[in-house]
Amino acid sequence: MNLESVIAAASGREKADILFINGRVINVFTGEILEQSVAVKDGYICGLTNSGSYSECDSKIYGAVDDNYTAYKIVDLQGMYVAPGFIDAHVHIESSMVTPAQFARGIVPCGTTTVVADPHEIANVMGVEGIEYMIKSAHNQPMNILFTLPSCVPATNMETSGAILNADKITPLLGNDKIVALAEMMNYPGVIFADPDVIAKIEAAHKTRKSVDGHAPKVTGKNLNAYASAGIYSDHECTTSDEALEKLRLGIHIMVREGTCAKNLDDLFPAINDNTWHQMMWCTDDRHPEDILHEGHVDHIIRRAIKSGVSPVRAIQMATINAARYFGLRDVGAVVPGRRADIVLFKDIENPVIEKVFVKGVLVAQDGILNQEIGDFTGTAPPKIMNFDLSAVDFAIDYPIKKSLSYDHTNQIKTNTARVIKVIPHQVLTEEILMDVLKKDGYALSDTNRDMLKIAVIERYSGKTGMTKGFVNGLGLKRGAIASTVAHDSHNVIVAGTDDSDMLCAVKAIKEMGGGFAVVCSGDVIASLALPVAGLMSESSLKEVNTSMDRVTNAVKSLGSQLPDPFMILGFLALPVIPKLKITDKGLVDVAKFQIVELFSD
Repeated sequence: MNLESVIAAASGREKADILFINGRVINVFTGEILEQSVAVKDGYICGLTNSGSYSECDSKIYGAVDDNYTAYKIVDLQGMYVAPGFIDAHVHIESSMVTPAQFARGIVPCGTTTVVADPHEIANVMGVEGIEYMIKSAHNQPMNILFTLPSCVPATNMETSGAILNADKITPLLGNDKIVALAEMMNYPGVIFADPDVIAKIEAAHKTRKSVDGHAPKVTGKNLNAYASAGIYSDHECTTSDEALEKLRLGIHIMVREGTCAKNLDDLFPAINDNTWHQMMWCTDDRHPEDILHEGHVDHIIRRAIKSGVSPVRAIQMATINAARYFGLRDVGAVVPGRRADIVLFKDIENPVIEKVFVKGVLVAQDGILNQEIGDFTGTAPPKIMNFDLSAVDFAIDYPIKKSLSYDHTNQIKTNTARVIKVIPHQVLTEEILMDVLKKDGYALSDTNRDMLKIAVIERYSGKTGMTKGFVNGLGLKRGAIASTVAHDSHNVIVAGTDDSDMLCAVKAIKEMGGGFAVVCSGDVIASLALPVAGLMSESSLKEVNTSMDRVTNAVKSLGSQLPDPFMILGFLALPVIPKLKITDKGLVDVAKFQIVELFSD
């Protein structure tokens, strides 16, 4: 921004570059809708005035007059609503399965002009190199991509990641202008019990005046007080209104999440009221291509919130100024002088469907279509990291002899009991259930009749090929196997299936692709999606990835699963910071106890 030029245009001494006339401007500070004109200079808003009369003069020569403003170009909005570009307060770009450039292509037409992205996923694979790749990839995009600095790599010591980022490694990155906060502090026990490295990261963020994002699912009472005492003032993991209200009362900002796997808006709606909304904002966290292409992005959350009873202006305030204030972003989030001319236009405030998107005063999208070519980052892509020995992978599960034995109709011994991960559809939360295990020749088997399938996580970084085997209920496969390298948060290989040989075939396909998704039945790969950028992302477009993802999802459904997004569910079964039972390469994790537990119960 040329500050002198912007001030001169604001005062009327210079022409504005653009004058938007006849618009209904949503003022996110006062909650008003005002009939105003918006003057833009050098990509920034320089003035707001009441709409006036306009001559038919050649604006390129004489300029257009609005009270005291002149401009080189007039844009007549014809009564359309003018809102600030929307802000996603917390998102993992990697979960879209495309690079930042392709992500921008996909969400800008939805009206999202700023995202605060946590590159936690690629950081777990590649460490600082992965974070730097994401920051460089965000350059020269038609939107404002900001980052939070991953705080928990790995998320716990109960898994093996591709990197370990302690306070000494990440603190220098806090000085980067593109990093606006310390990312979600998932290690809440480390905060509560004052782990030295955790405290050092938080203190470093405080010293640089960066926010510290939280991640404290179901943390309550004294433990929540301890967590908030560390100066952690946001959370996006609330699943009930009572949980949200308890945190709001402690000054914690609530990011209401409506993503692909976790959808919390309906449950948190009762917590949004006249006294709390200013401390709440929207986020997607993890959103797959299909949802972005078919439903939208933050605009989808706004429409859902309005239909649920949130006033339209308030829903937009929660999508703009609230996030800007929380992160200390003084150049976005409002249509006022001194802020970037990131604005969205729509006709119906009760159902805001974005028609035009301007970023720094440039029309970048219209009617859902990107209006200009954007540059891809052309630097070196991250290497493929699939460092494990396929010959060492064995899915057989030995079952120790128990005191209580019984026989089923096939004369196979049925024994009890094993801890089983129970999937909760549409949630990243899981339950722990105990189930009898089908046994034959000393080995525990999958049992499709009870939807009890084998699941395993294989470490892919060190070459040691460490792995854990267990059982999962709720995937619904009747045959075959599925495998993925998108396995939060360390992104090792995760595989589940009805048959050991199909599970091995799926893992082999994953390794050969350099990462991604594979669906196997009877020894054949029936569908796959390659994600060669760190095993997380493709350089193809969002539409191309979505087409491949449709084939993969339909293939899983052909094997019996009824889950709408089975790979999203599968990926979160390895996340050992979300209750209750999860699986990593080091073992089954009881998240409530924050410890590894045995597969077979006593």
